[in-house]
Amino acid sequence: MKYDKNHALLECSIPGLPQKSGKVRDVFDLGDKLLMVVTDRISAFDVILPCGVPDKGKVLNQLSLFWMEFLGMKNHLVTANVDEYPEALQPYKEDLRGRSMLVRKVKMVEVECIARGYLTGSGWKEYKSAGTVNGEKLRAGYENASKLDEVLFTPTTKAAIGDHDEAINYEQTEKLVGAATAKALRDATISLYSRAADYARERGIIIADTKFEFGIEPDGSLILADEVLTPDSSRFWPVESYAVGKNPPSLDKQYVRDWLDSINFNHQPPGPVLPDDVINRTRDIYVKAYESLSGRKLEA
Repeated sequence: MKYDKNHALLECSIPGLPQKSGKVRDVFDLGDKLLMVVTDRISAFDVILPCGVPDKGKVLNQLSLFWMEFLGMKNHLVTANVDEYPEALQPYKEDLRGRSMLVRKVKMVEVECIARGYLTGSGWKEYKSAGTVNGEKLRAGYENASKLDEVLFTPTTKAAIGDHDEAINYEQTEKLVGAATAKALRDATISLYSRAADYARERGIIIADTKFEFGIEPDGSLILADEVLTPDSSRFWPVESYAVGKNPPSLDKQYVRDWLDSINFNHQPPGPVLPDDVINRTRDIYVKAYESLSGRKLEA
């Protein structure tokens, strides 16, 4: 295990297990199951920074677990109780506690399923220039951060690390996965988002948009997989700061992006080490998102 000076987990390594690493997750192959470990790594502008944010991985992991329980859709989780992990993992269980889950292997659908309830980000940029989002025509009159008349399903292709996802329309989604699976993806994405957004608003948070990933069972049914409604896969806005026409401060790593821009970071690796005050403020933002939504104290 590799920790930085603030005890943020930068890298998880377990000898003897095949491993794949993404921007934030280290995934280990246990045969018929996978161990997903959420580190405290943080990336911005597709650059993984050399320092971590303490407890960020625990926020992402525990919030995903909360939403899996809340939403009730069949998912890939086997257990997140480290005491139930296989014997080979027991020597590492204190490092894994709170930031990992054991999941069963599923065939992943090669489409990232994005639900948009508000017009912002790349959607707002496209709308301003063409009046569309993912090529779908919208009515005139929306402003930045406007609530959409209906939730949009705006899928993208999955990109390798360092590359950018490519927006695709519904017809392209059908060509990629078939008409039946495309409809199931759209229906599940909109339903899950709508339930979560209604709940979150009661807790003082607007979910402007979010990304889901699904696996597909042998019978063709969908299964919820990977992270679910976290600050890294969603745009969370405090209700108290929301106003049409401008983006409220997001409960995610926007604070880091803003700091990087303030020092004129060129968005190319290597990234700079964050000052402690930026790290601490970012940790507070992530923890607030978790505790506001779950109603639980972070298991730190």
